[in-house]
Amino acid sequence: MHYYERTYSMRGPGLARGVRYLLIANGALFVLELLSGMRVITWLGLTPSLVWHRGQVWQLVTYMFLHASFWHLAINMFVLWMFGTELERTWGTLQFMKYYFLTGIGAGVLSLITTPGSTIPTVGASGAIFGLLVAYAMIYPNRLIYLWFFIPIKAKYLALMLGVFELLATMQLARDGVAHWAHLGGMLVGFLYLKIAGFGRGGFARYENKRIRVVRPEGSAAEDLQEEVDRILRKISEFGMDSLTPEERETLERASRTYRNF
Repeated sequence: MHYYERTYSMRGPGLARGVRYLLIANGALFVLELLSGMRVITWLGLTPSLVWHRGQVWQLVTYMFLHASFWHLAINMFVLWMFGTELERTWGTLQFMKYYFLTGIGAGVLSLITTPGSTIPTVGASGAIFGLLVAYAMIYPNRLIYLWFFIPIKAKYLALMLGVFELLATMQLARDGVAHWAHLGGMLVGFLYLKIAGFGRGGFARYENKRIRVVRPEGSAAEDLQEEVDRILRKISEFGMDSLTPEERETLERASRTYRNF
């Protein structure tokens, strides 16, 4: 007997909990930066020489909550809200936060390896943000994103384009004040993690916090229901929960009740 498990979350509009906490934390640290100046950046920004020679490993986490300017903060937080909200509702808060910090720390580690002697602090959530973009592109590859608010581009092509740009920037040793290695590191760590963990498109999703155990019992009626559930799950993977019709939501509810008895 063949079966697989998926869980989905159907929630109303609003800010996802993990994203909300991250927005608050980044905003609060930016205010602290304004009040204390470079002292906070020196202590909490990611400075490779201090990590390697003085063991200040906490900077691999804290640097993600600091930003160089208001616009640096605003752009990162906007992208966090845009991609992170749907990813958190798909994965759940715990998995989302785990992925966010993993990609952010991974981005920092790559910066440490590529610029071990640097005394210039790196700040910003961009490594984790680029990791979110990779996840979004893998789960919703054909979802349209409006670049600069009016140029439509599919998520998979946007991620590929930005990845190539960051790779070229690192190869050309760009000196534009942007941590291209961190951006590339966030994307690379996110991609490898998703592939190794095996939850590419739609994986680790949740449906009303209930586990739907989809079992394929005997009988044509059950097979028809299974095929309809498969179709709906593929639709969720590509277009998200908001794309479902009331009838499709009811089908998932019925499948949950039916297969719970097997």
